[in-house]
Amino acid sequence: MASPRPIRIERWNPDPAGTDGDLEELGGILHAYVHAGASVSFVLPFSQKDAKAFWHDQVLPGVLAGSRRVLLARLGGRIVGTVQLDLATPPNQPHRAEVKKLLVHPDARRRGIARSLMVAVEVQAQEARRTLLTLDTVTGGAAEFLYLSVGYIAVGTIPCYALNFDSTKIEGTTVMYKELSSKS
Repeated sequence: MASPRPIRIERWNPDPAGTDGDLEELGGILHAYVHAGASVSFVLPFSQKDAKAFWHDQVLPGVLAGSRRVLLARLGGRIVGTVQLDLATPPNQPHRAEVKKLLVHPDARRRGIARSLMVAVEVQAQEARRTLLTLDTVTGGAAEFLYLSVGYIAVGTIPCYALNFDSTKIEGTTVMYKELSSKS
């Protein structure tokens, strides 16, 4: 039996002139994720063009400016997962960052990719001298249990926070945090 191909986690360092392939793959993951029922800020109808535009218009500028870090999980050279670390915090919060958009392509789930991305995002936070990570996630969803399992603490739930992916109900969100040890 062949051994499974290893997942490689890397920081996205896009070349502004040559990002189209990555943007297509990242858009494909987001598109598939939303169409699989994930509540990650988007609702149906949600096109591949909309997904790519999110990465190009909202994420790429922050990455190029250095205020956002994006980690990619690659399997055989193909991007199968991603997570973002938003470093753009107010002046009184230079120690904090927000974890955003942990996404694993539905075809690549159950391989430890999300957990690997969460471990790697902590390393990125520490390299950026951030000692407090925050996030929010759909209350009761699989991601909430993943975050708890990697040491996040639930602060509380905000009921009726956002529409689900197909706008059939309003879901709550759980706000969470994790303190990291500071590296000297």
